[in-house]
Amino acid sequence: MSVAVTKGVRVEVEPEFLPAQSDPAEGLWVYAYHVTITNESPRTVQLLARHWVITNGEGTEEHVKGPGVVGETPVLRPGQAFRYSSGCPLGTPIGAMHGTYQMRDDEGQRFEVEIAPFTLAEPGSLN
Repeated sequence: MSVAVTKGVRVEVEPEFLPAQSDPAEGLWVYAYHVTITNESPRTVQLLARHWVITNGEGTEEHVKGPGVVGETPVLRPGQAFRYSSGCPLGTPIGAMHGTYQMRDDEGQRFEVEIAPFTLAEPGSLN
């Protein structure tokens, strides 16, 4: 699990290998990642955009940018949390992800929130 807190916004990510959707013989490993974003700040914030950096086991990076997450741009009042899950296919059994969310507070100030690095690994591939 990865955890980062930026300006009172906590981002926790837990990755999960999905063997039923993966086909290692064909060079496909599929992972889910479960994200919890908690507003621990005294201000209301809104998630506007995401920027993920996905690195496969060979060191090749892919950047994924876009508005919101899973089709939403959630507004979080102080103390509220938003949870979602998404997925990532890889061509290697090991990889990593990290990134940022672009947020806006209730005064219109935009800021970046860190998503700490986490490892995507088929069980047993790190041994």
